[in-house]
Amino acid sequence: MRGAGAQDPKVRGLEAKGITVRYGRRGVLDGLDLPPLRPGEVTVLAGPNAAGKSTLLRAIAQLQPYRGQVLLDGADLARMPAQTRAHAVGFMPQTLPAGSSLVALESVVAALRAGGTIPARQADATAMAVMEKLGIAALALEPLSALSGGQRQMVSLAQAIVRDPRLLLLDEPTSALDMARQVRLLSELRRLAGEGRIVVAVLHDLGLAAQWADRIVLMHGGHTHASGRPDEVLTPALLAQVYGVTARVERCSQGRIMILIDGEHAPA
Repeated sequence: MRGAGAQDPKVRGLEAKGITVRYGRRGVLDGLDLPPLRPGEVTVLAGPNAAGKSTLLRAIAQLQPYRGQVLLDGADLARMPAQTRAHAVGFMPQTLPAGSSLVALESVVAALRAGGTIPARQADATAMAVMEKLGIAALALEPLSALSGGQRQMVSLAQAIVRDPRLLLLDEPTSALDMARQVRLLSELRRLAGEGRIVVAVLHDLGLAAQWADRIVLMHGGHTHASGRPDEVLTPALLAQVYGVTARVERCSQGRIMILIDGEHAPA
């Protein structure tokens, strides 16, 4: 693996065991287990619609009731004090809540202060430094309500990383971004993982997942269907089983994985 800490067997990282979530009578996750996710890795959760990817991410972030256990370096996140967990876990939702009257910088400062008291001048400087790193410093005094979807996504990333979390969870972080900002965001995730963090993202674009992920967890039917390196998981057989498509998996001139969909898969 490319990131720091990925090879250290003493680091436990993130573990999820027996995660079960139900919405009324409908089961979404059914005793799902994740393989240990190590610091230094970018892990992508992939799978078809309604596979439970976002639900799993919210359960790990302690934003969704569940049965089972989520451990971060051996500590049960459900039993961790809220302020301690706020420092340890950063979460980026699919979209920011609508109707906020804050400007972008204020929203990042508010996210920073969720982890505890910090002097105003220090909070402003820390939040501004994060926005500059992400290339969105020019948006600092813009109201959130005036930002485009892509700009709001980048502000949301700033909110998620401003407390310097050990575990970073991102729900479809590239969905509203143009290609240049997708590269910027995914490059930042690689950098954050390289500093020894655990990064877990839901991505629908398997091409992006193949290029940027160390590990892909393929979800289907409320379970982990497959897990491994992109070349181990993105195979014609697994794509047929999980997505119901006939696909070719090939390499481009630079050796990157390309997925070509030829049609729906007809079960034997």
